[in-house]
Amino acid sequence: MNNQNRQDIDIAAFTYNDAKYIRKEMQVNNEELYFLYIYITVFSVNIKDLEYLLNKIEGILQSKGMQTRRAYFRQEQAFLATLPLMENSQDLKEAGRRNILTSGLVSTYPFISSAIFDEEGIFIGTNIYNNSLVFIDRYNSQKYKNANICIFGTSGAGKSFYTKLLILRNRLLNIEQYIIDPDREYGKLCENLHGTLLKIGPGSKTYINIFDIRKESIEDNEQGYLANKISKLIGFFNLIFGNLDEEEKAILEEKLIELYKQKDITFDDNSLYKKEENKIIIKPIFKDTYDMPILQDLYELLGKDEKTKKFQIKLIPFIKGSLKFFNNYTNAELENNLIVADVYELGEDNLKYGMWLFIDLFWDKIKKDRTKKKAIYMDEIWRLIGVTSNKEVAGFIYKIFKTIRKYGGSSVAITQDVSDLFSLEQGTYGKSILNNSEIKTFFSLEEENIKVLEQYTNLSEKEKIEIKSLKKGECLMFIGGEHILTKIEAADFEKEIID
Repeated sequence: MNNQNRQDIDIAAFTYNDAKYIRKEMQVNNEELYFLYIYITVFSVNIKDLEYLLNKIEGILQSKGMQTRRAYFRQEQAFLATLPLMENSQDLKEAGRRNILTSGLVSTYPFISSAIFDEEGIFIGTNIYNNSLVFIDRYNSQKYKNANICIFGTSGAGKSFYTKLLILRNRLLNIEQYIIDPDREYGKLCENLHGTLLKIGPGSKTYINIFDIRKESIEDNEQGYLANKISKLIGFFNLIFGNLDEEEKAILEEKLIELYKQKDITFDDNSLYKKEENKIIIKPIFKDTYDMPILQDLYELLGKDEKTKKFQIKLIPFIKGSLKFFNNYTNAELENNLIVADVYELGEDNLKYGMWLFIDLFWDKIKKDRTKKKAIYMDEIWRLIGVTSNKEVAGFIYKIFKTIRKYGGSSVAITQDVSDLFSLEQGTYGKSILNNSEIKTFFSLEEENIKVLEQYTNLSEKEKIEIKSLKKGECLMFIGGEHILTKIEAADFEKEIID
């Protein structure tokens, strides 16, 4: 009898404490009290299997601290309650109701885990946890700080397929897209989408003049065509000549100024416009590629000065050797909303020259019209901001990521070599690009790369385990403040176009 009284006292104490907690939450945290009804319907083709399933489900629920009751003599009412008929009989209400506060009620909703569904976004895939659809409008400036994306993943994890899917779906929206392709992965997609494929290499007939000054490189009402071009050329020649010291940069800049002066181009922006004698020009014509110097002109100029002959020697492959296709006037067709720059033929050691050349070209095109949406995709970006690059080039890439939003654009960094991405200047440029990307996409990564990312992102322990165990086509997405495990989805016809 005493034990029974003790049990009653314990129950009363627990009930009293529960009541105090409920009152506090309602008064202090403005929570509401609700009645919750949970019904589970179990199906089977025979009694034995049905009993087995019932016992299994009851065991699972009880292990979570939930009490269960079988709906004896109320099976029909319980079945009807689980149908979408909004029918909950009074018999069930009396037996099955439990009170619950607002915070507890929210946890029962089917889409309680993070979900992204931008009204004007493109379809990405499904949330692995709740199967909700993931739609992202990266150009929504009201919601996202910028439209930049980082895509990291090991070979075969699905990052290339995902990138091609983005290109395909944005093509349908007529968004301008420019792709740097070092591994010859996007050529077939470009052909299927009627884009322009630019190949540069020993066997190609496509040429881009590194010295071109384009009208769109400076916005309307701004000045400084030549100054802007020279600062970028210093970065390019840093790749060829090695890291230049300040004195060498000054000497090289002097030679570049002299080079353009030979073509009647000076720091006066009016010098970039053609002057035709004996003709009345109603609208000035901007000089084209044939009015610009080429590498041959610089090579000859450097040879005239003892201080710069060492630079001339390093230019020999670009003038007489395997890289002489850099020594030509531009002949590429550039009027297309989808352009793929294939630099595969350049080989491992020379890829960085081609990548820089096309990024410079695409950056000028991106600045042409702020009202149009556009994107530049830089595959294997570590080659330009990693240890094989230099501060000038890495700074140029960082500038693109930092300012492209002003031009209605999106920069997309793609790489499998995460550690190389953070190898230059103690990871300064890699971190800056990561921080300036509102959308970060992590496919399956090796332990070493996860450890590197951990230093620069707020990955939780759970997320680190998830990234390591992701299947092909699955990724962890950081979208603004949301972290979502996503399965990339594509229709059969999209797979045919991509593959």
